[in-house]
Amino acid sequence: MQFYGAGGMETIPKRRARGYSGHTAARASVAARIARKAHLEATPKMFDTIIRGGTVIDGLRTPRFRADIGIKDGRVASIGRIHNENGARVIDAEGLIVAPGFVDLHTHYDSQVYWDPWCSISGWHGVTSVVIGNCGFGFAPVRSEDQERAMLTMARNEAVPMESMREGMAWDWETYPEFLSSLERTPKGVNLLSYVGLNPLMSYVMGLEEAKGRSATEAERDEMCRLFEEALQAGACGFSVQLGGEESVQRDYDGTPMITDLMSEDDLLAFAGVMGKVGRGFAQISGPFEAAEKVAAVSGRPVIWNLLAPATDQHGQNTPPHRLMIEKLDEANAKGLRIFGQALTVDVGFEFNLEDWNLYDSSPIWREVTIGTREVRMAKMRDGDVRQALRDEFDAGHGPIAGGGIESQMKAAGGGANVSGIAQLTVEEVESPELKEYEGHGLAEIAEREGKHIIDTFLDLSLADDLQATFVTPPRPTDPAAMAEVANSSVAIPGVSDGGAHTKFITLGAYPTEFLARWVRDAGIMDLEQAHWRLAAYPALAAGFRDRGCIREGAPADIVVYDYEKLEMLPIEKAWDFPAGAWRRVRKAEGYRYTLVNGEVTFEDRDCTGATPGQLLRHGSA
Repeated sequence: MQFYGAGGMETIPKRRARGYSGHTAARASVAARIARKAHLEATPKMFDTIIRGGTVIDGLRTPRFRADIGIKDGRVASIGRIHNENGARVIDAEGLIVAPGFVDLHTHYDSQVYWDPWCSISGWHGVTSVVIGNCGFGFAPVRSEDQERAMLTMARNEAVPMESMREGMAWDWETYPEFLSSLERTPKGVNLLSYVGLNPLMSYVMGLEEAKGRSATEAERDEMCRLFEEALQAGACGFSVQLGGEESVQRDYDGTPMITDLMSEDDLLAFAGVMGKVGRGFAQISGPFEAAEKVAAVSGRPVIWNLLAPATDQHGQNTPPHRLMIEKLDEANAKGLRIFGQALTVDVGFEFNLEDWNLYDSSPIWREVTIGTREVRMAKMRDGDVRQALRDEFDAGHGPIAGGGIESQMKAAGGGANVSGIAQLTVEEVESPELKEYEGHGLAEIAEREGKHIIDTFLDLSLADDLQATFVTPPRPTDPAAMAEVANSSVAIPGVSDGGAHTKFITLGAYPTEFLARWVRDAGIMDLEQAHWRLAAYPALAAGFRDRGCIREGAPADIVVYDYEKLEMLPIEKAWDFPAGAWRRVRKAEGYRYTLVNGEVTFEDRDCTGATPGQLLRHGSA
């Protein structure tokens, strides 16, 4: 027998004569592999992590391409073909989408980040950066003696559990720069950018009641502007404000409007002038579009305006016709006013019980019923005069809409049968065994069957179940054509998760998954390249992020890896995972394989790794 070796043709007998054998060759091969492995292990890796073989959508509207991504020291170091042995860890992304992590501009995780570093729900849905302090609400600056009142405010207007804030917040600050330093010290699983909420700032200088009753004096205005400038220099991204007026549906703990709902235009524009002076920052405005235009004009800085939507806002209120608002946004930008439209891209439905519900505030009667201790509220619900007033309001067609608004106003604006009023409520769940027969039935059906007024049916059932009976509103379905017009308009940014707020009523933090799975994949309103630009690079640009929102060499490695065909939202559940044993409604997702923040994996499949690589982004950058 002959074979060709390194020195030409030899016979087996000749090789054996020279001391060769099959066993010797095998031992030599094993030894070589061991030596090579030892060499590789001893050699420093070029990359900390390699994401191999995925379909890359870089967030810049570049056509998708297949490539490996090498990550080193938290940043994208290479995009191309990379040998596996160059990475300390290799993530197999074959058949998966590799895209920039999502940027959530509208959240209220100001307190939750202290006990939930990953800011779930957002962190479960591929979000890697969030902006907190929206709508003018927040916790800085706040003096120690005012901390309780600040938490009470947030417990009402954003429905954050009071007991969780009391137990879970650090409260190791007073001033806004001290608050940023506290956030910096706090472990984070996402990156944070923070507004200065104008409510706590005005209260700090003027006093709560004074600020609600009058405009600032010149001295007070100067001091507020000084503190705002100090906050901008420390790293705040700008200011946020809610301008709801006397009829605001998102109110303070005592049922009165928030400070900024009543603030003067002079005060508002003074803050805008500070941004113009500093040449930094942007504003988030919930309120009249005209206010956004004035702030943009005075400041020369970008404004994120809430809300652009096909029908209603995240609280169920009617919004101006979307085509009209798209036209206004385009006109404003053509004039040089940089105004972005925060777009609601989800169907809004509520699940609630009357122990916690506070989103009937558009009705003065219901507002009064839902203010006070639990015992006080139950007494009001039993009061005959109160019930008669509620019945009269309902019979006149002026009952409240879940989340905000009045039935008669909604119908006049074209809401029709989709109005989420009391007559549309369904009993989802009760705790008392004696009441189980009501589950799955509508309030109107129950009232007719029992010969009672629907208001009495609603209140009697709630009281009989110790306020634990859960009611659901039907989500208002969105017309796909209208959603396509909104989502594809020139300055629209999907979102409005309200993450961290209304925790027992809604789960809008799932919006990235709903956007990709429902609107892009199933409805086809845009391609994936456009979708990822809208979900990451565009909001990052609008919010002044300096180097995030896309996958490119040198950028921080905020990346999501997912299975496009398997992407879906899971059912809404209750979770008792807040401090002091408080519960909330949560909604997770299927299809996300890996989420990386600054190069570290924070979620693998649906499991949190415990890593906290998130950073506070002062001036839009770490």
